[in-house]
Amino acid sequence: MVDCQVRTFDVTDRALLAVLEDVPRERFVPEDRQVLAFSDQHLVVSADIERGRFLLAPLIFARLAQELGIVPGKRVLDVGAATGYGSVVLARLGAEVTALESDETIAARARELGAEFGDGRINIVTGPLDAGWQAGAPYDAILINGAFEILPPALLAQLADGGRLVGIDNDSGAPKAVVVQRAGEAIGTRTLFNAPAPLLDAFRARQGFVF
Repeated sequence: MVDCQVRTFDVTDRALLAVLEDVPRERFVPEDRQVLAFSDQHLVVSADIERGRFLLAPLIFARLAQELGIVPGKRVLDVGAATGYGSVVLARLGAEVTALESDETIAARARELGAEFGDGRINIVTGPLDAGWQAGAPYDAILINGAFEILPPALLAQLADGGRLVGIDNDSGAPKAVVVQRAGEAIGTRTLFNAPAPLLDAFRARQGFVF
């Protein structure tokens, strides 16, 4: 996975590459799908296939994680953490991770795996994804595990000055990975690459009434 997919997609951070090689991604995937754990695709890890939770494809996740510039001690909010694979990777890089899930069943599995692999740096919480987790704010980095049509003000408000948020922007219908950075009261957005990903239900644009 690392040599054939990640390294060839401009992921050059040596610490990140080492962690990706070390964390057993297959453990975060249901047994009946573990054969696909290292494939270049998004993997559903919940019972709801259509609107459930998933792990981002390895190369997309790795590029997003690299863009966050994780160094030891950074405070990170992992939104839509699913079974906690991304949270474990970020924690192994030295981050203090708050992993946010809205599904208590899948959060329970993430707690098990986080306790086993997360080096004691992961706090898994449950609540609405679009509300973030104010108790741990401000965050130096926020990872949204999937696509969004809207970015809730609550998440942006929890981003520290100089902090970065990454995810897949699907507002225009042409999904692309983006990094959103705060500088004081200003918010800037930069496109990274084209990247289709499943849309997280909490970040759908709500349709208004049509007369």
